[in-house]
Amino acid sequence: PGSSQESAAGVSTSCSPAPAACAPPPSPPPVGRAAAASPRQTMASSEEDGGGSGSPEEKEKGEKRRLGALATAWLIGYNIAMTAGWLVLAIAMARFYIQKGTYKGLYKTIQKTLKFFQTFAVSRIFMVWFITQSIKQIQNEESVILFLVVWTVTEITRYSFYTFNLLNHLPYFIKWARYNFFIILYPVGVAGELLTIYAALPYVKKTGMFSLRLPNKYNVSFDYYYFLIIVMASYIPLFPQLYFHMLRQRRKVLHGEVIVEKDD
Repeated sequence: PGSSQESAAGVSTSCSPAPAACAPPPSPPPVGRAAAASPRQTMASSEEDGGGSGSPEEKEKGEKRRLGALATAWLIGYNIAMTAGWLVLAIAMARFYIQKGTYKGLYKTIQKTLKFFQTFAVSRIFMVWFITQSIKQIQNEESVILFLVVWTVTEITRYSFYTFNLLNHLPYFIKWARYNFFIILYPVGVAGELLTIYAALPYVKKTGMFSLRLPNKYNVSFDYYYFLIIVMASYIPLFPQLYFHMLRQRRKVLHGEVIVEKDD
């Protein structure tokens, strides 16, 4: 008959008469001794710990942070330079008028600085290079001084707004000026640009500048005079879109209104 024995753990076990069958059950691994990890577990643990040099995701995030910091620094420098450039233009314009008592000859005095900073900013290249700079007869028009003054105030406000915003120290007056000055400046500036183009039309028609007449080896024609008329007409649909967009942004930024764009 089989006999009953107590194991080391105090658990009753049944044994057959054979001695081998009565061997005690295998004891569990000693407490405090870690089992050997499999290669897969070791690799997973190494990835979680970063392997000492950081995971690919962490490296990518770090690279993006560095690039973001460089881009921010470049934008801050760019906006500071543009703000300073337009301030120089404003001072030059004021000094000229104080000394001369007239705006006649003002454009000629500031044209180099204007061309540099306005071209560097890319926008309004057409008005500077293909209208005002190319047709010297209109450079003393009152409309030219009109859009120059508007551009100067607008750009000083805009670039200073960008600069302080990037630095996370935006004075309320700069924000207020950014979203209030345009109410008057935009229509006045557009009027100055349109009147300047209109003043240029007779000279363009008389000289045929920038025009290509048939016959020619390219077998194409282009009339700069009619092109300017098309440019003037394009202000009709484009200006209201920009103006009302700025009005919506003004309500959103200054008054906290939630603007819901309607789907067409």
